[in-house]
Amino acid sequence: MQILQDNQLTQPLTSFNKVASAYLVRISLTAALAGFIFGFDTVVISGANLPIKQLWHTSPWFHGFFIMSMALWGTVVGALFGGMPTQRWGRKKVLIAIGILFGLSALGTALAPDPYTFSFFRFIGGLGIGVSSVAAPTYISEISTPATRGRLGALYQFNIVFGILIAFLSNYFLQGVGGTNDWRWMLGVLIIPSVVYAALVTGVPESPRWLITKKNDPETAKAVLSKLGVADPETETTSILSSFHHETPLGQKTPFFSSRYKTILWLAFMVALFNQLSGINFILYYAPEILERAGLASKESLFNAILIGGINLVFTFVGLYLIDRLGRRTLLLIGSLGYVISLGMVAWAFYAHAGAGFLMVFLLLFIAAHAIGQGAVIWVFISEIFPNKVRASGQSFGASTHWIFAALITFLTPVFLDGQNGIFKDNPWPIFAFFAFMMLLQLVWVLTKVPETKGKSLEQLEQALLR
Repeated sequence: MQILQDNQLTQPLTSFNKVASAYLVRISLTAALAGFIFGFDTVVISGANLPIKQLWHTSPWFHGFFIMSMALWGTVVGALFGGMPTQRWGRKKVLIAIGILFGLSALGTALAPDPYTFSFFRFIGGLGIGVSSVAAPTYISEISTPATRGRLGALYQFNIVFGILIAFLSNYFLQGVGGTNDWRWMLGVLIIPSVVYAALVTGVPESPRWLITKKNDPETAKAVLSKLGVADPETETTSILSSFHHETPLGQKTPFFSSRYKTILWLAFMVALFNQLSGINFILYYAPEILERAGLASKESLFNAILIGGINLVFTFVGLYLIDRLGRRTLLLIGSLGYVISLGMVAWAFYAHAGAGFLMVFLLLFIAAHAIGQGAVIWVFISEIFPNKVRASGQSFGASTHWIFAALITFLTPVFLDGQNGIFKDNPWPIFAFFAFMMLLQLVWVLTKVPETKGKSLEQLEQALLR
C-alpha cells in the first residue's frame, strides 16, 4: 500500500504508514470474512447432498430446485436487491445484517424436520450470500488505494475459497459423528463463524465515499481517510466530491440502465456470465458425486474434494500476488487458457474412460485456472468499474447476474447428472465439453473487449470508462 500524495498513489508498499496500513488491512479482512461464510455455506451442502436425498426420497427435480439450489435462489434475490439497503443505510449496517442471516440459516437447516423447512432456511442463507457479494466488495473497493485495491478486494475471494476448503474438511471429519444425522452437524457448525463475524464487523468504520456522496458528511469521511493512511484527506475528499458532481450535474439523475453506463453494464454482465459458464459452481457443488462417477469410493471422493479445496486456496494466493502486478485482464487471459485446456481434457477423460487419476489432474488444473483468473478478478473488477454514485447498484447487477446463472446451472444439474434418470447419466462428458467451449468464447471476449483497471483510482476509472 502507499500514501496518497497529490491524488496519486505511486510509492512502494514499504513507504506506507505502518499503523494506517495495518488498520486498512484489518478492516478489509474483517469485511472480507463475509466471503468465508459465503464459501462455507455454498459448499457445505455437498456433504449433505446424498444423505438428504436418501432421507427424504426426493425426486431429481425437487432435489435440484428445493434442496441443492434454493440457497442460490435466495442468493439471486439478495444480490438483486442488496444494492438498495447498501446504498441507503450504508455498507457497515448491511455487513452486520449479513452475519445475522447466516446464523439463522445455519441453525434452521441443522434442525429442519422436513425438506420444506430446510429449503426455507437455505433460502435465508442465500439472501446473506447475495447481499454479501454486493456489500463486501463495494466496501473494500471504496476504502482501498489504487495500488492495493486488487489485493485487498481479492481478500473476499480468498475468504470464499478458504471457507470452501474448511467446509470440505468439516464435512470429511464430521462424517460418521452423528450417524444418519451427520449432515445436520455439517450445516450447523456455520453458526460459529456467523456470530463471530457479526461481532467483528461492528468495529469497522463506514465507507468514506458513502459518507461523502450519500450522507454529505465530508468531515467524518476525512477522519476515516486519515485513519486509512491517506496523506491529504482534504484533497482526496475534494476529488471524490468533484467526480460525484461531474457525474450528477445540477442535481440531474441518470437512470442506471441508460446508454451512459452501457459499456460498464456489459463488462459486468459478461464477466459474471462467463464466471458461471466455466462450470465452477457445478464442480464445487457436485465434486464428491463427480469423483464417484470417475470410479472413486465415497470416502475417497470426499477426501479428493478436500484436495480440490486446497488447490483452490493455494492458487488464490497466487492470484492475490499477481492481481496488482500483472493486472485483471492478464489474469483473465491466463485463466481462460487454463479453463479451455483443463475442461477439454476432463471431457475427454470421461468420454474415453481414462481413469480417476487422469481426471483428477485436470480437475485440479481447472481449479487452479479459476483461482488465478476469474476467481481472483470477478469481485474486484465489478466493484471498481462503476462510478461512486451507482457502485452499489452496479455491484448488485453484476452479482445478481452471477447468481442467476449459478442457480440455473445448479438447478439443472440433477436433470443431467442423476444416476437413474439423468440425460447424461451414463457419461457426463458433454457437460464439460460445453463448459470448455464457453471458456473459448471468454478468451475471445477478454482479448477484444476487456480494459485493464489496475493502478487507477476509482475516480480515474470512472472518467475513462464513461468516456
